[in-house]
Amino acid sequence: MKLIVINGPNINMLGRREPHIYGQRTYAELVSFIKESAVKVGVDVTVVQYNCEGDIVTEIQNALGVYDGIIINAAAYTHTSIAIADALRAVDIPTVSVHLTDINNREPYRKIDFIAPIARLLVVGKGFDGYKEALEFFVSSGV
Repeated sequence: MKLIVINGPNINMLGRREPHIYGQRTYAELVSFIKESAVKVGVDVTVVQYNCEGDIVTEIQNALGVYDGIIINAAAYTHTSIAIADALRAVDIPTVSVHLTDINNREPYRKIDFIAPIARLLVVGKGFDGYKEALEFFVSSGV
Protein backbone atom coordinates (compact mmCIF):
# COMPACT_ATOMS: atom_id res chain seq x y z
CA MET A 1 0.00 0.00 0.00
CA LYS A 2 1.30 3.42 -0.98
CA LEU A 3 0.16 6.48 1.00
CA ILE A 4 0.93 10.18 0.92
CA VAL A 5 0.85 12.42 3.98
CA ILE A 6 0.15 16.03 3.10
CA ASN A 7 0.76 18.60 5.81
CA GLY A 8 -0.50 22.14 5.46
CA PRO A 9 0.59 25.61 6.51
CA ASN A 10 2.75 26.18 9.56
CA ILE A 11 3.13 22.49 10.37
CA ASN A 12 6.79 23.02 9.46
CA MET A 13 6.97 25.36 12.47
CA LEU A 14 6.26 22.65 15.03
CA GLY A 15 8.41 23.01 18.13
CA ARG A 16 8.49 26.76 17.65
CA ARG A 17 4.86 27.61 16.97
CA GLU A 18 2.77 27.87 20.13
CA PRO A 19 4.53 25.04 21.99
CA HIS A 20 1.93 25.30 24.76
CA ILE A 21 -0.63 24.10 22.19
CA TYR A 22 1.39 22.00 19.72
CA GLY A 23 4.19 20.77 21.97
CA GLN A 24 7.97 20.91 21.77
CA ARG A 25 8.53 18.29 19.07
CA THR A 26 9.68 19.56 15.68
CA TYR A 27 8.46 18.93 12.15
CA ALA A 28 11.57 16.83 11.47
CA GLU A 29 10.58 14.67 14.44
CA LEU A 30 7.06 14.36 13.04
CA VAL A 31 8.35 13.23 9.65
CA SER A 32 10.60 10.64 11.34
CA PHE A 33 7.69 9.45 13.48
CA ILE A 34 5.44 9.02 10.44
CA LYS A 35 8.09 7.16 8.45
CA GLU A 36 8.95 4.86 11.37
CA SER A 37 5.24 4.18 11.99
CA ALA A 38 4.74 3.37 8.30
CA VAL A 39 7.54 0.82 8.39
CA LYS A 40 5.99 -0.81 11.47
CA VAL A 41 2.58 -1.19 9.81
CA GLY A 42 4.05 -2.17 6.43
CA VAL A 43 3.11 0.69 4.14
CA ASP A 44 5.11 2.89 1.78
CA VAL A 45 4.71 6.56 2.72
CA THR A 46 5.68 9.89 1.23
CA VAL A 47 5.49 12.96 3.48
CA VAL A 48 5.19 16.51 2.14
CA GLN A 49 4.39 19.91 3.61
CA TYR A 50 3.21 23.09 1.89
CA ASN A 51 2.28 26.51 3.16
CA CYS A 52 0.44 27.46 -0.04
CA GLU A 53 -3.07 26.25 -0.78
CA GLY A 54 -2.44 25.81 -4.51
CA ASP A 55 0.55 23.57 -3.85
CA ILE A 56 -1.64 21.32 -1.71
CA VAL A 57 -4.31 21.18 -4.42
CA THR A 58 -1.66 20.28 -7.01
CA GLU A 59 -0.22 17.55 -4.76
CA ILE A 60 -3.69 16.06 -4.29
CA GLN A 61 -4.30 16.08 -8.04
CA ASN A 62 -0.89 14.51 -8.69
CA ALA A 63 -1.74 11.71 -6.23
CA LEU A 64 -4.32 10.29 -8.65
CA GLY A 65 -3.17 6.92 -9.91
CA VAL A 66 -0.05 7.05 -7.74
CA TYR A 67 -1.26 6.62 -4.14
CA ASP A 68 -3.80 4.31 -2.54
CA GLY A 69 -4.66 6.81 0.17
CA ILE A 70 -4.14 10.33 1.43
CA ILE A 71 -3.53 11.39 5.01
CA ILE A 72 -4.00 15.13 5.23
CA ASN A 73 -3.46 17.67 7.94
CA ALA A 74 -4.65 20.71 6.06
CA ALA A 75 -4.10 22.80 9.20
CA ALA A 76 -5.82 26.19 8.91
CA TYR A 77 -6.95 25.38 5.37
CA THR A 78 -9.29 22.80 6.90
CA HIS A 79 -11.48 25.69 7.98
CA THR A 80 -11.23 27.84 4.85
CA SER A 81 -10.37 25.88 1.73
CA ILE A 82 -13.14 24.71 -0.50
CA ALA A 83 -10.44 24.25 -3.17
CA ILE A 84 -8.67 21.53 -1.15
CA ALA A 85 -11.99 19.83 -0.39
CA ASP A 86 -12.91 19.98 -4.09
CA ALA A 87 -9.54 18.47 -5.07
CA LEU A 88 -10.07 15.59 -2.63
CA ARG A 89 -13.53 14.99 -4.07
CA ALA A 90 -12.18 15.14 -7.62
CA VAL A 91 -9.47 12.52 -7.15
CA ASP A 92 -11.73 10.33 -4.97
CA ILE A 93 -8.75 8.72 -3.22
CA PRO A 94 -9.57 7.38 0.27
CA THR A 95 -8.63 10.13 2.71
CA VAL A 96 -8.03 10.44 6.44
CA SER A 97 -7.93 13.89 8.01
CA VAL A 98 -5.59 14.39 10.98
CA HIS A 99 -5.21 17.29 13.40
CA LEU A 100 -2.61 17.42 16.14
CA THR A 101 -4.98 19.27 18.47
CA ASP A 102 -8.67 18.79 19.14
CA ILE A 103 -10.11 21.38 16.78
CA ASN A 104 -13.52 20.89 18.40
CA ASN A 105 -12.22 22.35 21.66
CA ARG A 106 -10.42 25.34 20.16
CA GLU A 107 -11.54 28.65 18.69
CA PRO A 108 -15.06 28.68 17.19
CA TYR A 109 -13.80 29.13 13.62
CA ARG A 110 -11.89 25.84 13.89
CA LYS A 111 -15.19 23.96 14.18
CA ILE A 112 -15.76 24.62 10.46
CA ASP A 113 -14.27 21.65 8.64
CA PHE A 114 -14.56 21.37 4.87
CA ILE A 115 -12.56 18.12 4.76
CA ALA A 116 -14.41 16.03 7.37
CA PRO A 117 -17.35 15.18 5.06
CA ILE A 118 -14.91 13.72 2.51
CA ALA A 119 -12.66 11.87 4.95
CA ARG A 120 -13.22 8.24 5.84
CA LEU A 121 -11.79 8.98 9.27
CA LEU A 122 -11.18 12.16 11.25
CA VAL A 123 -8.47 11.98 13.91
CA VAL A 124 -8.17 14.96 16.25
CA GLY A 125 -6.29 15.78 19.40
CA LYS A 126 -3.91 12.83 19.43
CA GLY A 127 -0.71 14.66 18.50
CA PHE A 128 1.80 12.63 16.51
CA ASP A 129 -0.11 9.45 17.36
CA GLY A 130 -2.96 10.66 15.17
CA TYR A 131 -0.82 9.99 12.11
CA LYS A 132 -0.07 6.49 13.36
CA GLU A 133 -3.80 5.89 13.84
CA ALA A 134 -4.41 7.06 10.26
CA LEU A 135 -1.76 4.67 8.91
CA GLU A 136 -3.24 1.81 10.92
CA PHE A 137 -6.72 2.66 9.61
CA PHE A 138 -5.57 2.20 6.03
CA VAL A 139 -3.98 -1.15 6.85
CA SER A 140 -6.92 -2.47 8.87
CA SER A 141 -9.56 -1.30 6.40
CA GLY A 142 -7.64 -2.60 3.40
CA VAL A 143 -8.38 0.62 1.54
